[in-house]
This record gives sequence, C-alpha cells and structure tokens, in this order.
Amino acid sequence: MEGAKNFSDNQRKRRRKKNSENWRNKVSFSASLPEEVSGGFADGTICLVKYSTDPFSDMRESILEMIQSVGVQDWEELEELVYCYIVLNPSEIDH
Repeated sequence: MEGAKNFSDNQRKRRRKKNSENWRNKVSFSASLPEEVSGGFADGTICLVKYSTDPFSDMRESILEMIQSVGVQDWEELEELVYCYIVLNPSEIDH
C-alpha cells in the first residue's frame, strides 16, 4: 500500500511541475495591442495583465465594461474590441 502512495505522490509532483512549466511558458506580464488594430482602441488604450480564477467570466465582464465606457457604436468596433481580447489572452480562455 505504501508503494502505491509513493507512486501516486510522485505522479502528482510530476503533474504539478509540468503544469507550472506550461504556465510559465504562457504567461506574459507585458501586453500591447496587435499592430493591425487601428480603430478607436489603438490610441490611448492601456492593456492590463490580471490574474483570474475565472478568466472566461472576467474577460466577458471586461468586454462589457469596455463597450459601455468607450461607447461602441457599430459591429466593426465590437469586432475589433473582441479581437483585441482574443489576441491578448491565451487561447484556452476564449473557448
């Protein structure tokens, strides 16, 4: 029984190490808008890095806040805004 426990502990440690290595490779603490963004979000926009336990909900909430505060007027502006969020965030968040 003890051998199984040690094996399980070793697996858990390896998984944690692998996950932390993946996390380190994906996280950036600097962010900038994609070069092809040229509309209302290109000038004076600041990208913030935020740690989140629920990134999908936080991203959705942030997009809604931007829509209200910037005053998105049409479909093109909305597409550009969502595009910025998708490009700046890891791909597993926006699925």
